[in-house]
Amino acid sequence: MTDALSTAYALLHSVFGFNEFRPGQEEIVRAVLAGENVLTVMPTGSGKSLCYQLPALVRPGLTLVVSPLIALMRDQVRALAAAGVAAGSLNSSNEPGETARVMDLLRKRELRLLYVAPERLARPDTVEMLAEANVTLMAIDEAHCVSQWGHDFRPEYLTLGNVARQIGGRLQTLALTATADAPTRGDIVEKLFPSVPPRVFVRSFDRPNLRLAFQTKERSSRQVLAFVRAHEGESGIVYCASRRKVEELSATLAEAGVRALPYHAGLDKRVRDANQDSFQQDDGVVMTATVAFGMGIDKPDVRFVCHADLPSNVEAYYQEIGRAGRDGLPADTLTLYGLGDMQLRRLQIEQSDSSDERKRIERQRLGALLALAEAPRCRRQTLLAYFGEQSEPCGNCDLCVEGVERFDGTIDAQKAMSAILRTGERFGVECRARRPRSSGSHSRRRPWPPSCRPRGRGWRWRNSCRCWQRLRGTAAIVGDADTALLDALKALRTKLARTQNVPAYVVFSDRTLAELASHRPANPGAMREIHGIGDAKLERYGAAFLEVIRTNA
Repeated sequence: MTDALSTAYALLHSVFGFNEFRPGQEEIVRAVLAGENVLTVMPTGSGKSLCYQLPALVRPGLTLVVSPLIALMRDQVRALAAAGVAAGSLNSSNEPGETARVMDLLRKRELRLLYVAPERLARPDTVEMLAEANVTLMAIDEAHCVSQWGHDFRPEYLTLGNVARQIGGRLQTLALTATADAPTRGDIVEKLFPSVPPRVFVRSFDRPNLRLAFQTKERSSRQVLAFVRAHEGESGIVYCASRRKVEELSATLAEAGVRALPYHAGLDKRVRDANQDSFQQDDGVVMTATVAFGMGIDKPDVRFVCHADLPSNVEAYYQEIGRAGRDGLPADTLTLYGLGDMQLRRLQIEQSDSSDERKRIERQRLGALLALAEAPRCRRQTLLAYFGEQSEPCGNCDLCVEGVERFDGTIDAQKAMSAILRTGERFGVECRARRPRSSGSHSRRRPWPPSCRPRGRGWRWRNSCRCWQRLRGTAAIVGDADTALLDALKALRTKLARTQNVPAYVVFSDRTLAELASHRPANPGAMREIHGIGDAKLERYGAAFLEVIRTNA
C-alpha cells in the first residue's frame, strides 16, 4: 500500500501536474488503492474524476467508467490523451476510426480507462467483451441516477449491479456523485453494492469560491444583461425555464454585443453541437440554455452562472451553480425569482405522474429553495444547513456583503391575515389580484457602511460607479503588469486548441495561464512547477509558451 501511494503521488505530479491533492481526494484514493468498494459524495468542481483516474494508472488492469454523459466522456478522454494517458470511450458519437482504435487497445490490453454509457452496458456483446478485458475497477459517475429519490433518475442505472456480476472476477466498485441526500445514498448502496457494503465518504458541500446571490424579478432581461456585462470577456451560463425564454434572452444578449448562444432540446442537433463546441473551445462565450445543458460539461473556467428563472429544487440549484469556478478561482452566481416561478414549480410537481410520497418530498425541496431565496441571514449558512452542515457567515454572498435591513412586520401580517379571513380563504399565495409591485423577501438589502467596505487583495474601487468591485477569475491572481502577457498566453492557447479541435482548457486551464503570467518561468524546469503542467504537456506545449513569455518580458 505504501508503494502504491508513493506511485500515486509521483503520477499526480508527473501526469496531472499537481503538487498536492485537493481536500478529500487522498483518503478516497487510499481506499480505492486498498481494494475497498467506495461511495463518495463530493461537490462539483472538487476533483471527483481524479479519484478513479489516478488509481487506474497505479494499478494493473482496466478501469471501466460508467457515465450517462457523452460530452463528459469525450472531454475527459481528450484531457487524458493530452496528459499522455491511454483512454478511450465507446458511445454513439464515435467516428469509426476512433472505435477501431479503442477496440485495438482493448485487445492488446493497453487501455487504462474506458468510458461507456449505461445503455451500452445493457448490450450482451459489450458485457461479453468486457469479461475478457481484465476490468478491475468500475467507476460509476453520477451515481445518484440509480435512485428514484435522486433528482435525475435513470432506469438504465438499475442494471449496473448485474453488469458487475456478469463481468466477473473481483470487480471493485467506486460510485461518485455531487448531490445525494440520505435517502438517495441509501438507494445507491442498496442497488449498486448488494453484497459488499462500500466505505462512504461525504465531503463538505461548501464551495467558498462561489459568490451566492438572489434577486427578486423586476425586469429580468435587464437584470440578466447587467450581470453578464459585469463579466465581459468571461465564459458563463444563463439558465432559463423554457425554450422560448432561451431564444428570447439569447437574442437580447446578442443584440447588446454579448457573444451569446442558445442551447435547448428543440434546436437542430448540428446547431446544438456547434454551439456547445464553441462554448467549450472559445473564451468569452455565454451559453443561454435550459437545464438540458451542463451535465457533463467539464469546462473549468466558467466564471458565472445566472438563473433567469427559479430552479426546481435545492439539489438542482446546487448542481447547476457548481458548473462555475471548477478551477477553484472566484466565480459569481445570481438567481432571479418571482411569484410566477413559484407557481410554475408547484404546478409541475402537482401535474407530474409521481407518487404522493414523491410529490411530498418535491414540495419540501421546493420549499427549501424558497427559504434560501428569502433567507434573512448568510445564504451559504442556509444552503449548507440543508445538506446537514454548519458554517460561519461566509462573507461571500449578497446578504453577507450588502447586509439586510429588518423591520417590524406585525401590523402588515395582521392585515394579511384579516384579508384572508374576510375573503373566505379563497385565494392562494400566487394570486395576482392587487399584488404588490415587488414580490419577494421582507429583508431589504442595504449598502455597506464606509467602515465595512472591503479592502485588500481581490477588491478594487470603481470611480465610475462609486463602489467596491470584487475581482473575479484570473484578475484575482495576476497583477496589472501581467495582463498583457495573460492575453498573449490565452491567444496562443486558443490557436493550439483550434488546431487540435479540443476545448481550450485541455491545453491549459485558466489557473495555469494565470500562474504562467504571474511567475514568468524562464525554462522548462521552472515551467514544470506550474499547476497543471505534467510531463506530456510540458513536452508538447512548453517551448511555445516559453517563447510567448520571453517575447512579452
